Amino acid sequence: MADSATPRTVDPTRDAVAVAFSGGMDSTALLHAATRAATGQRVVALHVHHGLQAQADDWATHCESMARDLGAGFVCTCLGGKPGAGESIEAWARGGRHRALHDMAMEAGADLLLLAHHRRDQAETFLLQALRGAGSAGLSGMPRTQWRAGLCWARPWLDHPREAIHAYAVQHGLQWIEDPSNDDMRFARNRLRQALWPAFASAEAGLAQAARWAQQADALSIEVAAQDLAWLATAERLDLAALAGLSPARASNALRAWLSAHTAAPASLVQRLLTEWRPGATLSWPAPHGELHAWRDGLFWAPLPPEPAARSEVDFSRPGCYPQAAWRGAWLVEPAQQGIAPQRLARLIQQGRSGAEQFQRAPASVPRSLKKACQEAGLPPWRRGGPLLLDAQQRLLAVAGLGMDARAFANQDEPKLALRWLEDAALPQSEGEGGAAA
Repeated sequence: MADSATPRTVDPTRDAVAVAFSGGMDSTALLHAATRAATGQRVVALHVHHGLQAQADDWATHCESMARDLGAGFVCTCLGGKPGAGESIEAWARGGRHRALHDMAMEAGADLLLLAHHRRDQAETFLLQALRGAGSAGLSGMPRTQWRAGLCWARPWLDHPREAIHAYAVQHGLQWIEDPSNDDMRFARNRLRQALWPAFASAEAGLAQAARWAQQADALSIEVAAQDLAWLATAERLDLAALAGLSPARASNALRAWLSAHTAAPASLVQRLLTEWRPGATLSWPAPHGELHAWRDGLFWAPLPPEPAARSEVDFSRPGCYPQAAWRGAWLVEPAQQGIAPQRLARLIQQGRSGAEQFQRAPASVPRSLKKACQEAGLPPWRRGGPLLLDAQQRLLAVAGLGMDARAFANQDEPKLALRWLEDAALPQSEGEGGAAA
């Protein structure tokens, strides 16, 4: 995850500068320049062996030899595996390359990684993103610098034309690899290069400038969204009624920012949320890795519901925190003035709702159907499935989200334990190491 806003302090133990080194013209020129400019710092060339070309072994050998000749260290990682179902070779290689570069840089003692992207790369990225219908974040292209997981990814030549880098490489007599995959028309970037630059050679500067404007627009949208969400939302709930009072553009911007903390929402989902919700409506929308729920004029995020958990026997007769992974939460058991006798908690059945249960909220109240009890307690519909705790005689003792059934309370002179359900999001970091389910 990007953490570019986090303040940085100098770490004297990380004294290396890493260079992403494919062996092509751009990265060869960058490695040469880095070794010449470094003063008191080690330069390490990082090579990723993708295993996609027959010449990949020879390229790795060439890169190691070149790095040694330039006085740089050399580290190489071979990617394993293959693209997943529906994943392009480009996306698979890019993801693996980024992970490998990060890990190699950190192991080499570097917190700065230099990449050889130049102005034409930026222009191509902008245009490809525009063809995909990207917003300002996508059109921003590649940032000049970005901190990610303790490593600064820097592109010092992002404003330089490719011709200047070629002239530098020729001037210094550098030798580089020509990757035949750069002519493979299966890849979108190669098709773009073949069609665009011969016909619009002067477009590079304009497209790169458009990416810089998009970066400013994206930064502004992030700033505005932060101001709006400060009063529109909490981590759990977005106020849809208040959101509807904003201008359409500002509402969309705030909604996308809130969703980004939970899921990668496509533009079509953002549009559906903005157009389908009406005041008072209870609605749900599927989203990547979860669901979105509109309820009581608020929008809520819920991870994908777990598979129906099997009925199980548990022992909660001692204080502690008892994680229930299948239910995405935990039972917290604590001594209390009002609660259930420990011996009744030694052999419990944990299960989902069956539909016929009744729940009594307080000693003086009347038992109600579990459905009505959930409604009265304001429990969201997606949190009404359980788990439930029953004793050996099938008597209801507790319900996740509602608490203990008053009919199960111990007598005044008996020791008592209280049970409380914690959703995953509410679990403290230190909890989960207490008691365990039997």
